[in-house]
Amino acid sequence: MDLMDRIMELTEQGYCCAQILAILLLDTIGEEDPGYVRAMDGLLYGVGYSYGCCGCMTGGAAVLSYLTGRPYGEEGRKYDAALHKEVLKEFTDWFTDEMKRDYGGINCSDIIRGSAARCLEYCPGIIAATYEECMEILDRHGLM
Repeated sequence: MDLMDRIMELTEQGYCCAQILAILLLDTIGEEDPGYVRAMDGLLYGVGYSYGCCGCMTGGAAVLSYLTGRPYGEEGRKYDAALHKEVLKEFTDWFTDEMKRDYGGINCSDIIRGSAARCLEYCPGIIAATYEECMEILDRHGLM
């Protein structure tokens, strides 16, 4: 199944953009983390239905942080704060440039302008581009 087919399948199952990004990452790395997927639901429609910062931006940052962020407890993973900051900056710069160019801003309200139809039209492509960019960033840094 290709990326867009998987995104559409998850959309039809009712998952939001940030949850889809989390599921795609977990599929890629062969892990399960239902709590992570559930927590990403809070980023829906620009963080808690506020129509603020797009869930793909916050979700993409969370995807990168899942692999580069500060570990909890005895996770056994080395933490590199400088690398974490660098991958997040690369991503947020990319996302900001893309969304401002294509939609006029990074907020959900900028992208869908109050229309659920626009959400169905634009969001799958934004999710795919976001996921691909996250994977490219991780690959460039030898993390995938």
